[in-house]
Amino acid sequence: MSETVIVAMISLIGTVFGSGIGILASNKLTAYRIEQLEKKVDKHNSVVERTYQLEEKMKAADHRIEDLEKKVF
Repeated sequence: MSETVIVAMISLIGTVFGSGIGILASNKLTAYRIEQLEKKVDKHNSVVERTYQLEEKMKAADHRIEDLEKKVF
């Protein structure tokens, strides 16, 4: 084999190896970012649920206050 073919094969192997490493690193970063977004969504959903519960409790308290006001006046 000539030197040119050997150099070309080494370059090909290096390119394939480098591309593979880049793809794996990119996949890891993407998976990490998705995981972080999922945590944020879970936290947001928790806040929404608690807000809904508080709104329901406020409605009940408002009704109780109205009932008490009717009895007093």
